[in-house]
Amino acid sequence: MRMRGGAIAGVFMLLLPIFCANLLSHASPTIVKDLNAPKFRHSRLAKSALQRQTSNEEQSELWTPLAHQGWKPCTESDAASIPEKSEGYVQVFLDGGLNQQRMGICDAVVVAKILNATLVIPQLEVNPVWQDSSSFMDIFDVDHFINVLKDDVSIVKELPDEFSWSTREYYGTAIRPTRIKTAPVHASANWYLENVSPVLQSYGIAAIAPFSHRLTFDNMPKYLQHLRCKVNFQALAFVPHIRHLGDALINRLRNPPREGNMVSNNYLREVTDLKPKQGAGKFAVLHLRFDKDMAAHSACDFGGGKAENLALAKYRQVIWGGRVINSQFTDEELRSQGRCPLTPEEVGLLLAALGFDNSTRLYLASHKVYGGERRISALRNLFPLMEDKKSLASSEERALIKGKASLLAAVDYYVGMHSDIFVSASPGNMHNAMVGHRTYNNMKIIRPNMALLGQVFLNKTLNWPEFQESVVEGHKNRQGQIRLRKAKQSLYTYPAPDCMCQA
Repeated sequence: MRMRGGAIAGVFMLLLPIFCANLLSHASPTIVKDLNAPKFRHSRLAKSALQRQTSNEEQSELWTPLAHQGWKPCTESDAASIPEKSEGYVQVFLDGGLNQQRMGICDAVVVAKILNATLVIPQLEVNPVWQDSSSFMDIFDVDHFINVLKDDVSIVKELPDEFSWSTREYYGTAIRPTRIKTAPVHASANWYLENVSPVLQSYGIAAIAPFSHRLTFDNMPKYLQHLRCKVNFQALAFVPHIRHLGDALINRLRNPPREGNMVSNNYLREVTDLKPKQGAGKFAVLHLRFDKDMAAHSACDFGGGKAENLALAKYRQVIWGGRVINSQFTDEELRSQGRCPLTPEEVGLLLAALGFDNSTRLYLASHKVYGGERRISALRNLFPLMEDKKSLASSEERALIKGKASLLAAVDYYVGMHSDIFVSASPGNMHNAMVGHRTYNNMKIIRPNMALLGQVFLNKTLNWPEFQESVVEGHKNRQGQIRLRKAKQSLYTYPAPDCMCQA
């Protein structure tokens, strides 16, 4: 009987792989996805984090606004007034996402000022990654933009009829004498005077493309730096429907509806004009920059197994021809250097170590997270009150921004600028823009110490108290403290001293 039973068991083991393969071939996509779900790498720390307790003192210190740091916004321009006669029209075509376009808009205003020219409202290119065709007027309040800058630069919404031929399509079909495509990265003011002014004088118009990062941050007159700051921090306001939706989300985060009360379709209209009550709840915004593009470009391993690694390798081959930044380093080397984006699991552990507890109202400001809810679940376990646009607003309220990456990002930006704390999981354009804007307004931010976190997450022997001590110590001076801009750094990220004065 034993021999017979052993033989049967042997046959069963031989047939098991075939049986499983046959089962998976008929299984639903959800089951297959679950089997390939990313493995959480820090389960021991996560278990301790779930049992964490924070004192009232820790909570008070965490949510206390930044103390005054001796600096104040300073964008008063002492530039000469607009000349009576414009030298011509300047067009720019801007690519990239919302925040890269935002920087380009600021630089375009300054270039028009340098040239004594009239700026045409910048044209935004269709984003190749997000496929968003939103225009300047879809995102920003164009009348506010023109009015704030009316004493600094002449701006028009569109070209007069005599120049109506000057379109993106016109420049895409042949070499045109009115197109400037040789502007170097971080070009000086003199470069524009020497190379663009003659085109304006000859043709009355100059179209500059590409334009991103085509104006230097260094050796610029103070009035031009101030003008840049004025555009970024005062002139660029979102269109009303973005602000209204943002106000509704902010109110729902600060004053959540009572349990069992559903959000009505009219809730947006009902709360838009409300002011947060004294002592209303606080909330933090987390920009979780963990999309497929970011994951693939980093060359790091994120625990998704062979299936995920193959998918990312294929994506890299299609998008970049196999070229990946820092691909010559091992995953461990990249992590120890702080070059790997933080996963949702790692971001959750960072926040827990800094004192955020499970009663924290967390707003997730992100595009599509790579790995979806399966990957976000580790973060949601630690912060069950986490919300996003979809959970806070009805489909009717989101109709105007649905499928529009730039408008979705604009809502997140607006909510981020009204949060008590802003946390950026990984560096990028959104991180740079928000860090600069909140620094300008002396608002609390948390900038992850990527190198430190990479090293502590590699150390599998750390217990929770040791991990927490390392994280807290490594982030003491990364919560919005003023850092003066250095040469070649962007004033949109480091607004002092170009955009700020010592008070």
